[in-house]
Amino acid sequence: MGRARIGETTLEYAKIDGPSEAPTLVFLHEGLGSVSTWRDFPAAVAARTNCPALVYSRGGYGRSDPVPLPRPLTYMHDEAFEVLPRVVEHFGLGRVVLIGHSDGGSIALLYASTESGRSRVDGLVLEAPHVFCEAISVEAIERARAAYREGDLRAKLARHHEHVDVAFWGWNGAWLDPEFLHWNLESHLARVVAPTLVVQGREDPYGTLDQVRAIAEGVTGPVQELVLGACGHAPHRDARDETLEAIATFVLARTARHEP
Repeated sequence: MGRARIGETTLEYAKIDGPSEAPTLVFLHEGLGSVSTWRDFPAAVAARTNCPALVYSRGGYGRSDPVPLPRPLTYMHDEAFEVLPRVVEHFGLGRVVLIGHSDGGSIALLYASTESGRSRVDGLVLEAPHVFCEAISVEAIERARAAYREGDLRAKLARHHEHVDVAFWGWNGAWLDPEFLHWNLESHLARVVAPTLVVQGREDPYGTLDQVRAIAEGVTGPVQELVLGACGHAPHRDARDETLEAIATFVLARTARHEP
């Protein structure tokens, strides 16, 4: 574990060493995630694929510095176009495979649509990503707000976030802003050329298979889909073995192209 100054914010990170010729797996967490919420999954993927890995908590999350609230409704664009390029530069990363969960998946898509992303990203793994706002998402996030105010959600999140109110209200406030109903990334998808694996649970309370279809129809690169039954919003927790195997197979296919 460590902390790195990225721009004006100090970010928490964890690194896993691996062969220099392999792409680095960069794990991008969900809207209420952090380094610690991934648990041991990054280490498991790195071990299975023999790739180095980088996991970091975005500003406002985990043990990273807090950020001002309210978050701008463009916060995922800002992370993809401003912060992630600085992270890549700071750690001297070459080729990468981005593994993004929920908000992290949306950030991965946006970064992959840039000129730098198209030249650097060997593959995208998207768990429960969003490319537009759905009614089901808003309803689930409204329930999360009630659970945070009245239930034990705040106490659970405080185990992972030093600035828990910043983490929660930054995410919750943006998604429940009436203007966020118009949030949409589909215009960026055609510029995504990297091979993509989309993993979606059928019982995800935050999104439907319409997200998967939009990505499959919108990106330029090849797309694989894994739709899991009896699985909610976090396939790497709800269906760990199947998700791990699918990601490892996808990543190994990318690394095989660079073997001598």
